[in-house]
Amino acid sequence: MAFSAILGQTKALTLLRRALESGRLAHAYLFSGPDGVGKTTVALDLAAVLLCRTPQGEHPCGRCPGCLKFRSGNHPDFQRIRPDGAAIKIDQIRELKKALTFAPFESRQRIVLLEEVHTMRREASNSLLKVLEEPPADNLLLLLGDAGGAILDTIVSRCQVIPFAPLPLYLAAEVIRTHRADVDEAGSLALAGLADGCPGQALAIEADGVLALHGRIVAAALVRRDTSAQRVERALSLAVDMAEIKEGLAPLLALLRIFFKNTMAAQAGVPARDLAPEAEQARERWNSAQLSAKMAAIDLAEQALARNCNRGLTSEVLLLDLLDCRTP
Repeated sequence: MAFSAILGQTKALTLLRRALESGRLAHAYLFSGPDGVGKTTVALDLAAVLLCRTPQGEHPCGRCPGCLKFRSGNHPDFQRIRPDGAAIKIDQIRELKKALTFAPFESRQRIVLLEEVHTMRREASNSLLKVLEEPPADNLLLLLGDAGGAILDTIVSRCQVIPFAPLPLYLAAEVIRTHRADVDEAGSLALAGLADGCPGQALAIEADGVLALHGRIVAAALVRRDTSAQRVERALSLAVDMAEIKEGLAPLLALLRIFFKNTMAAQAGVPARDLAPEAEQARERWNSAQLSAKMAAIDLAEQALARNCNRGLTSEVLLLDLLDCRTP
């Protein structure tokens, strides 16, 4: 794949194209932005070009030994570091520092891809900072991190920052459809809106079944003609399903927050084409104070889960608020 095949991220791709054309790459780049917007794809495409022995501009040839080894995941001059559990550990950075003391095996430079650098604790961050302060020759470090994560300012200042942003919904939907042929245009637009223009997040949501539960919760919240008892029964039933999704609970809460935020945006006059359809439908359902209260309820649920509070009880309390069960 070449950069030309990547949708969106015009600013990021322009900066990288200029660096490739001039032959003056920085020693380290920080691809900064939310998850699921193409940071990893662009980093891998850049690595493919740099490890190709006969590249044509931004296009790897796909046939040379460098391309074949990279494609198979066995290139000796490409190293990929992911979080070990919840974070990149200090031992991983120490091993990296040892590897960087040796010259590249086959290529002109070694490419190191460090994913989710915002997960690093201070000890690991400080160790990586020493590498960035005295970068070893013939090594290129590609750091990927969430713009909202806790990345040390000193690390950011020693990298060339390449900004990535959420895609417009129509572009995010197009990316989703290239990966999921079974999702129609309306479904892909809904997914794109739910994931705030981050197609990678949208695909993960769909794979985990979180989207279906989110849709049921939103549909239940939008019901107007039911009794208080019916609302409570519906909330408690959904809470059971919500407590059982385990790893999908955090993205579900994030999706619910996006829904209520987009509903507030619809009330403020944001064009319908820039929002998920459900948000436009919900604009008359609640006032701004009620929407703020629902987002606060989601915040409280996240805080409770972070304290390891009972998942079932937390889900029940949240859904009773979201479905207006406490409202006369």
